[in-house]
Amino acid sequence: MALATTTTTPLSLLKLTYLPNKPSSHYSSSCSRLPPTNISNSIKNNVNEHKLINPQHKTNNVFTNTIHYLKPASLASLPFLLLDAKDALAANGELGILEGRTLALVHPLVMSGLFVFTLWAGYLGWQWRRVRTIQNEITDLKKQLKPTPVTPEGKPVQESVALSPVEIKIQQLTEERKELLKGSFRDRHFNAGSILLGFGVLESVGGGVNTWLRTGKLFPGPHLFAGAGITVLWALAAALVPAMQKGNETARNLHIALNVLNVLLFVWQIPTGIEIVFKVFEFTTWP
Repeated sequence: MALATTTTTPLSLLKLTYLPNKPSSHYSSSCSRLPPTNISNSIKNNVNEHKLINPQHKTNNVFTNTIHYLKPASLASLPFLLLDAKDALAANGELGILEGRTLALVHPLVMSGLFVFTLWAGYLGWQWRRVRTIQNEITDLKKQLKPTPVTPEGKPVQESVALSPVEIKIQQLTEERKELLKGSFRDRHFNAGSILLGFGVLESVGGGVNTWLRTGKLFPGPHLFAGAGITVLWALAAALVPAMQKGNETARNLHIALNVLNVLLFVWQIPTGIEIVFKVFEFTTWP
């Protein structure tokens, strides 16, 4: 009799953990006919006997409780476990306008504008460099001037002679520098560089994301690698600004070299970008 009890009790205990919160009407009606005290005493006796005979009861109980608490989480994660890998990709039409032609054309339009803006930022930077270098030229020219003769009393001698070529050059450079200072090229170049860095990095990453949304993958090739190089060059050129502000001439020259390389990569990237635009019109639809 004890052996029978130990054999059936684990099954009854496992069943109890999976009982619904609201028992069926048939089960409730049948249980209501039995005295509550007898039911509780019977369960206690069976559990006590099982603990004495089966030493693994504690382990089984922990395992059963663990399964009971993990069951809701398992059911919640079941859709993700059954989800096919292909269903997780884009380019299936579920994203609507995000996969359409309208958003795909944003990248080439913005990058075309950024290319022109890059040339404009370079012009502003060169003008600001001219403001700095022109002062050095004026300083060097002043060193070439002959000392002004003076009288024994220390007054300059009034000579009715024409200005020397060096003095004329100094006057011209001085007037040119005054006009350049009115253009505020330093602040305009700094602002243009900040805008170029922000929108450039944003649209570089956005172009790759848009390609993934349309096709479900990226296409390693000249356009992708050149775009990544341009983005890195933007960041490197911007990183030199603190040293440039301290007057480091090496940082200034390196800044110019990086931006020249950036423009060359930009120009080289244009033909591959045009090819991609043709493919966008071929494989996408409005909107």
